[in-house]
Amino acid sequence: MNRDKNLFSRDEMLRMNIECLNRRGVELKDIAEVAFSQQGKWNPDISYQDCYDSVEKILSLRDVFHLVQLGAEIDRLTEIGAFEGPIQEILATDLGMFGIDELFGLELSGMYGTIGKTNFGDIDVNKPGIVAKLNSDGKEGEPACHTFLDDIVGAIAAAASTRVAQIENEIEASKDPTILESPKLF
Repeated sequence: MNRDKNLFSRDEMLRMNIECLNRRGVELKDIAEVAFSQQGKWNPDISYQDCYDSVEKILSLRDVFHLVQLGAEIDRLTEIGAFEGPIQEILATDLGMFGIDELFGLELSGMYGTIGKTNFGDIDVNKPGIVAKLNSDGKEGEPACHTFLDDIVGAIAAAASTRVAQIENEIEASKDPTILESPKLF
């Protein structure tokens, strides 16, 4: 096996994730809008650009790359009927009791702790913006399937929202001279 064929730089992973999402009808601005809307409820001073930048940063991470690529491919294969047995229909109908798609979302959003998971839960239940569109596509007899992608996109928005909040908290903490600066983790 040639390891060079399956290891990519952050810039390459970001580019491939953007291309993958675009092929599935999702643009970065769509995800940033969900993150901005969610975080704006708690902090009216955040900027849309900070949310957009966080979406890009998250899409460049290796674990996120794997989740986006795998989830989108499962959805694509479902659209063409490539699975056999009951799993094909379970995936195609986005069966509510399936839950594995939510595991992708929880794993991704969990990279930003409990608040990331909580934000994902909020997005998963309320389905704002692009998440609602992805969730409804294919349910009206269209051949689209976003069983995994709606949760992945919601989780990216949740993680971006949480990342923006964490950055804002770091900025506020740095204004207090008694707080020591910590190393940059992400």
